Amino acid sequence: MREMMATARATGTTRAYAAAAAAGRGLIEPHGGELVNLMVVDEKEKARAIASCDRALELSDRNACDVELLSVGGFSPLRGFMNEDAYEHCVETMRLKGSELLFGLPIVLDTACEDTKVGDRVLLKYQGKDVGVLTVESKWKPNKPKEAKMCYGTSSIEHPGVAMISMERRKYYIGGKIEGLNLPQRPFPCPTPEQVRADLPTGKDVVAFQCRNPVHRAHYELFTRALDAENVGKEAVCLVHPTMGPTQDDDISGLVRYKTYVTLADEVKNPQIRWAYLPYSMHMAGPREAIQHMIIRKNYGCTHFIIGRDMAGSKSSLDGEDFYGAYDAQDMAKANAAELGMQTVPSLNVVYTEEEGYVTADVAKDKGLNVKKLSGTKFRQMLRGGEDIPEWFAFKSVVKVLRENI
Repeated sequence: MREMMATARATGTTRAYAAAAAAGRGLIEPHGGELVNLMVVDEKEKARAIASCDRALELSDRNACDVELLSVGGFSPLRGFMNEDAYEHCVETMRLKGSELLFGLPIVLDTACEDTKVGDRVLLKYQGKDVGVLTVESKWKPNKPKEAKMCYGTSSIEHPGVAMISMERRKYYIGGKIEGLNLPQRPFPCPTPEQVRADLPTGKDVVAFQCRNPVHRAHYELFTRALDAENVGKEAVCLVHPTMGPTQDDDISGLVRYKTYVTLADEVKNPQIRWAYLPYSMHMAGPREAIQHMIIRKNYGCTHFIIGRDMAGSKSSLDGEDFYGAYDAQDMAKANAAELGMQTVPSLNVVYTEEEGYVTADVAKDKGLNVKKLSGTKFRQMLRGGEDIPEWFAFKSVVKVLRENI
């Protein structure tokens, strides 16, 4: 990982702060300077695109997330699934071939179809609905152990991301340009980058908060206090932008989490907070995924990114050992933030004390305050057992939604 950080820093120094300069003209520029939109609007053009297809491919939940983000510009500047040379370059250097722009993880489409060949037009379907057309420009059998080692830092299938590419993804990858037909139907809205940007204040800092869990009291304290960080300007807003695609097996479903977010947003009615939902599937890739999240949030209009301890980290499915150091993701993000034209906001370690409520851990230590703790495991046990959840830990409204839905 350290070698990857050094390579990423060395190659792209000439782009440092380019997007930050653009922020002075309004909203931050998307990654690569242009917000990609691959959606076909005209119904006749859609019909022609569908009629031109040679074969169809039913997408997995993860594939559908990738097609949607490609189509609406969440993965700008990409205009389709990576071809073999672009894939290899991204795996090895964390950059896009040609432009040498930073890009955390390769965006690929897998298939088991032996007959699919270069030149084919593939109709991409999700839950029976036409969502896009791929023009196949390359097909190859990837070196998955290499991809795992370079992107996840390990080739062990004890890592959930490695298990995914090894056991869930199929034999071949196919790359090529995408035409978006219809967005996947979901039980919750996922605003496009263009729609999110339209709701952001121009010329103001936008701080992104990424999560894949319900928002509890400590989370709320964390992202609201981030607006007061030294490197965040006045009248900034926070975009709470949870990932709503597949995460880890034991995570709460996207739909249930969505219900908690809507309930909490209605309760707090904080004008400095924007809420939007991201159709992204987590890889738990630690440092490289932190870069991926920053790029995506830049495309959605964010200038700052809250980066927590062990962000997108994961543990061994056998012995529970962490695959990444607690600050590896923070270090990677800080090392590449300038090139991305963004700034990082370290995640404060806030704790609840009997005497003063929520304070930072160092304040609690210096003052000798009594810190109250409740682990996530204990919280889930209390939730399932019908026990009272302390209000200092979780919002009553969020607890109510969770109890009604899980």
